Amino acid sequence: KRSEVSEVRTKADIKPKSMHRAKTWSDDVENLYRFQQAGYRDEVEYKQVKQVDEVECWPETGFVKKLQRRDNTFYYYNRQRECEDKDVPKVKVYVY
Repeated sequence: KRSEVSEVRTKADIKPKSMHRAKTWSDDVENLYRFQQAGYRDEVEYKQVKQVDEVECWPETGFVKKLQRRDNTFYYYNRQRECEDKDVPKVKVYVY
């Protein structure tokens, strides 16, 4: 599985046009939750900051497996859903 965000080219000038809050949980919301926990807006910003082409994901679920924060410490995530229903409205969904 590839998120819609990974289709967006990672160039330094890519900025979102707008933002809204997630209303229901989905695979994309789960991954956005993980990026935002690690201190990034989304996959696009992570790839720009960390200068990587691919993000390590769990093959079974497609969820992000590991992210490096800006202070170079790592966040490791489970295969299963981590974003609880109460956290869904906190997730920011960016539109490009």
